[in-house]
Amino acid sequence: MFNLNDIIRPNVLKMKAYSSARDEFKGAASVFLDANENNLGSLAGENYNRYPDPHQRKLKERIAEIKGVQPEQIFLGNGSDEAIDLLFRMVCRPGQDSMLHLPPTYGMYEVSANLNDVALQAVQLTEDFQVPVEEVLLNIKPTTKIIFICSPNNPTGNLIEQESITELLTAFKGLVVVDEAYIDFADTRSWTARLNEFPNLVVLQTFSKAWGMAGLRLGLAFASQELVSVLDKIKPPYNINEATQELALQALQREEALKDMVEEIVQERELLMEALPDLPAVVHVYPSDANFILVKVKDADNMYKYLLGKGIVVRNRSGLAGCEGCLRISVGTLEENQKLLQAISEFKAQD
Repeated sequence: MFNLNDIIRPNVLKMKAYSSARDEFKGAASVFLDANENNLGSLAGENYNRYPDPHQRKLKERIAEIKGVQPEQIFLGNGSDEAIDLLFRMVCRPGQDSMLHLPPTYGMYEVSANLNDVALQAVQLTEDFQVPVEEVLLNIKPTTKIIFICSPNNPTGNLIEQESITELLTAFKGLVVVDEAYIDFADTRSWTARLNEFPNLVVLQTFSKAWGMAGLRLGLAFASQELVSVLDKIKPPYNINEATQELALQALQREEALKDMVEEIVQERELLMEALPDLPAVVHVYPSDANFILVKVKDADNMYKYLLGKGIVVRNRSGLAGCEGCLRISVGTLEENQKLLQAISEFKAQD
């Protein structure tokens, strides 16, 4: 039986959250003299002289409506990277505990683990980029506190089989973090629908991809109310600024526009996946459920440089185990994708 208190660091259990001025007073008033703000106003615009809601209540209520969860099951961070970092701080004792990840995958899990002095355990994905569940279970140690699973996976683009994730959630007594940054581009149900089934489940999402708000740096973590309350306790008091909250609320009123954008991106993805295999320099195109495609090519290093010379920037992933000779290509506009295909068709690989 999973018990969150069994894995939270003792000092985190004991600590008290910082109490901000906006925590201590909730309500209407005509004169605010409690937060040492500049009451003359702001050079940035109206209302920016006041601290933002530290708990992002309006924004969480709207997200809860869209996602079908409770506001208390939502944590908002300065990008998903803040949630990743706080999860390490919450349960991993520096120099003692460990995490398990499944390369090739998103690099920030490793970076955040190193920053927090958490040991790395790596189990390579299979040749078709799926989780070898038995091998993962064999590698779990008493010190293993978190397993990170990216689905759809970055940089490979594929969904991880639900049965594998379910098996790990059931067998593992630590946190299983399912990173769904690209879930909007996949034809599947989010793991947020199963939060009440698995108390050790954490689901990460972001506004950077489908919603097109990478510049705002707004990430989400969905989990049990108990777990979210701990994240809220250890986060900086005003981690989401007022402008981000306002702009995110405006964007969340445009769900239909989101659907149209996702549909267009998926359509362009499918067209790229149909066209790329016919090009002489392309060796293999991997299936994708994301807004990018992993492509194995002839002479990847030189193709990357060649494309740069054409003014086209892709990501060279050849240095990652399991991605040798591969470029990761984001799905662009129709015009951008046509330029890419034309450039690759003219590339001459070196013998």
